[in-house]
Parts: sequence; structure tokens; C-alpha cells
Amino acid sequence: MSPAPVLSIEDLDVRFTSAHGEVHCVSNLSLAVERGECLGVVGESGAGKSQAFLAVMGLLAVNGRASGHVRFESEELIGASQDTLDRIRGARLAMILQNPMTALTPHLRVGDQIAELLVKHLAVSWRDARARALLLLTRVQLPEPDRHAWQYPHELSGGMRQRVMIAAALACDPALIIADEPTTALDVTVQAQILALLAELKRSRELSLVLITHDLGVAAGLADRVAVMQAGRIVECGPAARVLRSPTHAYTQSLLRAMPHLAGATS
Repeated sequence: MSPAPVLSIEDLDVRFTSAHGEVHCVSNLSLAVERGECLGVVGESGAGKSQAFLAVMGLLAVNGRASGHVRFESEELIGASQDTLDRIRGARLAMILQNPMTALTPHLRVGDQIAELLVKHLAVSWRDARARALLLLTRVQLPEPDRHAWQYPHELSGGMRQRVMIAAALACDPALIIADEPTTALDVTVQAQILALLAELKRSRELSLVLITHDLGVAAGLADRVAVMQAGRIVECGPAARVLRSPTHAYTQSLLRAMPHLAGATS
């Protein structure tokens, strides 16, 4: 008997109330993430990718509402109490948000932000938590961690802040990390470094990953399976090699045609 998925989503709907009525953002979404795999969730901006997984995390805006079932390690998250969500989030289930500048607390040193997670979830002392935070920042290859760990977010580059977000996500050894556009706004060299880091962490820690991206090239470099979203629905899902080389849905085909190609490049 095969092990249960680390995350199972069934018939997830996400809706928002607005001055103009109800907006249906995600419809009948069903997905599973197996242990140790990377699932790439791709689609253009507005497809519902981020909102679906903010619903998984219980982080929708106040006017948002989710229905259906989300089971993480067999525990139901839709309708779960705040205490349950606080116990799981940041510990067994973590998320790397799109913009680390807004996700990080501006008035706290980045090392202390990671230490705070360790104190909360692992009940270690501040001294031990700070030492572990430094080790984590070294693990994610933050340059000069002894110095940069005790700086504020605005004092770091975009690539450094993204490494801090990854270190924070890894702090409590989660079973699953959801990475929402983790390379957006980074230059191509730093993008490659961040993707290589995520791939290495996936291998070395047997980590499960959800990679949310509009960039099929990013998905191709990391994902084992790819789910393509259009207008809040999954239109195609399968092994990354098959979906990206021989897509069956017209929308996936159009996404691939829209990818830039080097002039004179051969297939």
C-alpha cells in the first residue's frame, strides 16, 4: 500500500465578496502532493494559483471564503481552529511568499525573525534559537551570515531576503514548503542560485515542495509533476516531462508558445 500524500486537496473552492458581488477565484480544485516530490503549479497571473494555496494555509484575506477539503498529513485544514493552524503553520507546513520585503517584519533583524519561529514551535531558548538561525542562514548560503543575520530586511539585497525566507521556512524541518513565485524580481543569476538551492534542499531533506510559478522554464527545472491552472481550474496535470514536451490542452500549448526563445536556438 502506497503512503498517503503529504497534502490532499479535494473540490477546493475559493470565493471573495466585493462591492460588485461574489468573485469565484478557484473552482473544484483537486490535487495531491506526494512525499518528497515537487509539484509545479503553473499558469498566467490571475489564474488562482496563489489564492488556492493561501486557502490551504488559512491565509485568505478577510473577504475570502474557502470550501472543500484540504488534508495535510491527514489533518483537515478547512474550518480548522486558529490554534490548529498556528500549531501546523511554520512548523510542519511552511510558505515562501512572493515578496520577501513585505513578508519579513521590517523592524526586526532577520536572524531574530527566524529565532522567533524556533522559540515558538520548538520551545528552545533564545540563545539556542539564535545559534540555530545562524546555522540555517549558513545552510541557505547567505553571504557573510555572521554579519547579515543581524541586519534588517531593508539592508539586504533581494536575493539575500529570499534566502532568509527559505531559511525561515526550513527552520522547524517542515514536511512541505509552498514556494509562491520564489524567483520573481530576481536577476537571472540569482534565480538560478535560488532554484539550485531548492533542488538541493529537496534532495537532501526529502522535502515536499509546491512551486507556484507563471514561468514554465522554472517549473521544468525543478518540478516532478506539473499542474496547469486557467481561470481557477486545473486544465492539465501530469509528469513534468510529458506536460512540458507534449501538452494536450490548448492553454498549456499557448503558454509554451509564449515562452521566449533565443534567436537562432535549435530544439
